Amino acid sequence: MKLIGFNVNGIRASVGKGLVTSLKTLAADIYCFQETKATPEQVAEALKGMDGYTLHASGAEKPGYSGTAILSKEAPASVAFGIPGGDDHNKEGRVITATFKDFIVVNTYVPNSGQDLKRLGYRGTWDMALRDYLVKLASGKLPVIFTGDLNVAHQPIDIARPKANYNKTAGYMQSEIDGITALLGIGYVDTFRHMYPEVVKYSWWSQRFGAREKNVGWRIDYVLVSPGFEKKVKDAFILNEVMGSDHCPVGIEW
Repeated sequence: MKLIGFNVNGIRASVGKGLVTSLKTLAADIYCFQETKATPEQVAEALKGMDGYTLHASGAEKPGYSGTAILSKEAPASVAFGIPGGDDHNKEGRVITATFKDFIVVNTYVPNSGQDLKRLGYRGTWDMALRDYLVKLASGKLPVIFTGDLNVAHQPIDIARPKANYNKTAGYMQSEIDGITALLGIGYVDTFRHMYPEVVKYSWWSQRFGAREKNVGWRIDYVLVSPGFEKKVKDAFILNEVMGSDHCPVGIEW
């Protein structure tokens, strides 16, 4: 099985840049998209070329903002939107949970704290609510695959310029780092870092100053798995060569 997570930075724009061709080439069993910036109907229209897949999408109340989608060859047994009981966190279409026969997939687009850190406090409450949800899921019978744009570089190896950004820039504030550290603390495994502890590879680059060409990037897109499932993972990858967004796809095979 192959799962790919991809922040497409607007799915309609990404399709216009060749997304469907890329997806067919990658041939994943499950795709998890973040920042679709579209309604479910618009996502379905954009991905109509993906024959043989089942689509579930969630949009934000604010048009053209946020949004997530799961595209899968096998139809999930059930799908849930949002964080249970987290009404304050469920207005932006940021979480989709798909339960399959042998595993659960949680696709997430974590809020960005913003250039002026205006949402840093909200981000903290979000991280706690999401962690509680993932703890509950991991206590069940099925393994959990948690993927998405988590909007945080976890370690200095995950960001090209750690000293310049630490505790100054959204995505590398200590409270945000603590959020992902807490997920790892409850047993979730960062699959890419687990398999490649010393490999420097990024998944997002600023669209300014030629950052991608210079590879001045951040690793903020992840696939985490619940305790024990990492033993089944054959490979974890970051596909820098896939264009069409300011992010690139990440994924695992098992």
